[in-house]
Amino acid sequence: MKHLLTTRAMLLASALAIAPAAHAETPADVLVVAHTINDIITLDPAQAFEFAGNDVNRNNYDRLVDFDPMDLDAGFQPSLAESWEMSEDGTAMTFTMREGVTFHSGNPVRAEDAAWSLQRAVKLDKTPAFILTQFGFTPENVEEKITFEGNTLTLNLDEPYAQSFVLNCLTAMVASVVDKETVLEHVEGEDLGNAWLANNEAGSGAYVLQAWKPNEAVQLTAYEDYWQGPATMKRVIIRDVQESSAQRLLLEQGDIDVARNLSPTDVEGLQGVEGVKIQDEPLGRILYMGLNQKDELLSNPAVIEAMKYLVDYDGITNSFLKGQFVPHQSFLPKGYLGALEELPWTYDVEKARQILEDAGIEGGTVTTKVRDLREYIDVAQSLQASMAEVGLTLEIQQMTGAQVLDAYRARDVPIFLGEWGPDYSDPNTNAATFAWNPDNSDDAAATGLLAWRNAYAVPEDMAEMTEAATREQDSDKRAQMYQDLQRKYQAEAPIIPLFQRIEPTGLQENVQNWNSGKSVTSVMYHQVTKGE
Repeated sequence: MKHLLTTRAMLLASALAIAPAAHAETPADVLVVAHTINDIITLDPAQAFEFAGNDVNRNNYDRLVDFDPMDLDAGFQPSLAESWEMSEDGTAMTFTMREGVTFHSGNPVRAEDAAWSLQRAVKLDKTPAFILTQFGFTPENVEEKITFEGNTLTLNLDEPYAQSFVLNCLTAMVASVVDKETVLEHVEGEDLGNAWLANNEAGSGAYVLQAWKPNEAVQLTAYEDYWQGPATMKRVIIRDVQESSAQRLLLEQGDIDVARNLSPTDVEGLQGVEGVKIQDEPLGRILYMGLNQKDELLSNPAVIEAMKYLVDYDGITNSFLKGQFVPHQSFLPKGYLGALEELPWTYDVEKARQILEDAGIEGGTVTTKVRDLREYIDVAQSLQASMAEVGLTLEIQQMTGAQVLDAYRARDVPIFLGEWGPDYSDPNTNAATFAWNPDNSDDAAATGLLAWRNAYAVPEDMAEMTEAATREQDSDKRAQMYQDLQRKYQAEAPIIPLFQRIEPTGLQENVQNWNSGKSVTSVMYHQVTKGE
């Protein structure tokens, strides 16, 4: 163990030694990425739920099904499971495992490992476990519900669910397959290896975790026996660089290949820089406006409708949100099954004024509590100005993120302006929070549901549409169901999607096939190459 730790320390030192120097160039088989990675708390895939941690696990582990980084639009594809079959009643799904795959330890990947990994995540019951437990798995029943026999794995579900719903959830990092034999060697008490996996890995993915030093760097090395072939980039070094300006400078100097946290100003500054390119990718995060239905003014249907025309969609995204967001007026992000790209609302103050006059509304005052981030404050101030033109007063209270979240979860934010990011790659992840709220009472305390936070009593027919879409086996029909649901939602709901976040990534011109996962998954390195 001492030798292993020494080796890792040496490798990390060499990673950090790639220091800024004018006109530097990274090695041809090494990818150096500047990113904000100080949110990594643990690397156990059964617990990790932060962006940077998922980025690491996406490359260290495989799952039963996964995405093709060269064709994300194709949706989930076979991975460790080469095929699957749903029972006629939709309550059992059986997977046939791919032969000849090995973990980084050299152990074979078996159906037993896959079953144990899913059971383990349910038993640990950490934050992301709900992605699996929504199918009826509990720590008490999971060994009977998730079983294996020979080369097959069977999930016994509590209800008939859409095959695509189950498979999309299995692309989540919590469904990563871990090496059972290796993890069992590092169990402490009843933790199922949770403490050890916080800083180590036991996967079969394209990359091996070589070193991780919190707030400094992560280093990955290519797994030469990877079942899809070894990666071209033999090492990937992710450096924790907080400041956008620092990332920009490193990119311009050639000290890094990828800059992932660039501000709009630095993106603009890199335009036209020789040897550098900018690649925009849509993320899954939706910036929305929630109108709390406990507020008498905001619960008026005319006000809800008018507010949709008081947002300067194009003006905002062409000015202070330029390069960060694009207009998007439905709750499913672009890239999801059933995503709706129609934009039914435009900035139209006169129309909003007429709607309010027809309803006999002559004025009113309402409050927004906004997190002290520049983009949210700017959106609030733009809205404040347009509301004033129709006789409505918006009072802006700036708070920390924690203060706003506490108030929001207590249903105490009249107008909420902020973002929501999906938890997994199935459309139900957003439908079940924007358009589903089975108990709107204060006692329900359903803080995970945006509908509940905004006191929106979702109409019964809309809730039924949300539930029915999780059971439709035909993916084309299911996509249509979500589009119909979103059109109905757009027509009446008081939680209004406004923009979808995009991620501008700065790349050296020779970096090819970069993919940060777009809106459905995390960053992937296996397919990345460098040209001449």
